Amino acid sequence: MDFENILVEHPAEGVGLVRLNRPRTFNALTGPLMDELTMALENMDADDLIRCMVLAGTDRVFASGADISEMAQATPVELIRRAFIGRWERLHRLRKPLIAAVSGYALGGGCELALACDMIVASETAVFGQPEINLGVIPGAGGTQRLTRTLGKALAMEMCLNDRRLSAPEAERFGLVNRVASVASYLDEAVQLASQIAARAPLAIQIAKDAVNMALETPLAAGLAYERNQFYALFSTHDQKEGMAAFLEKRKPEWKGE
Repeated sequence: MDFENILVEHPAEGVGLVRLNRPRTFNALTGPLMDELTMALENMDADDLIRCMVLAGTDRVFASGADISEMAQATPVELIRRAFIGRWERLHRLRKPLIAAVSGYALGGGCELALACDMIVASETAVFGQPEINLGVIPGAGGTQRLTRTLGKALAMEMCLNDRRLSAPEAERFGLVNRVASVASYLDEAVQLASQIAARAPLAIQIAKDAVNMALETPLAAGLAYERNQFYALFSTHDQKEGMAAFLEKRKPEWKGE
């Protein structure tokens, strides 16, 4: 498909890449951009040839936040009718892993967009922040919730109440990002990570992602029960038999995703 606000690429076997492409507005997240982004990622999620996805901006900016001109005069009813926040939640429902490759600013909705991904690879110039308080509002697409679960209450409070921003090294130290690389190599690092994941058992990858996310939403006992049941369920798959046979026969497994 032809898109106006994003670029879609396939940089490696089993890997889909979507780049935000509104450089003149610092990748401000308009409704049309988010519609194209969710459509592209959902298409990849349904494509059996894609097993892991990467979301990137430009080297200068990942996303500067939601487009304020779309929101300044909006009413609550208009925001609900436009499903303004729902687009972020659609990303959270993707079955396959999604890695954010973040360079430069990831602010407001841009930070929340990165948080909606499963992993983050950052360049050394990445800056994460939730500056909504400066506009008289709060984060509305997961910032208060996902930051608190990732960073803890104290730091999330400072970011949401006082516009504290995290540099790439700080974000790595506090567990917000998986790794930090140079501006020249961060995207390659993200694609390489996606390639490594894409080479593994597809069903097990999707179920592992779901189980890890479940840990953030359930008490320990319920999470352990869910994990145990999913573990047992995988013994009904071809890939479990193939993976264990390959291990015993000292050969590389051939995954079928079934």
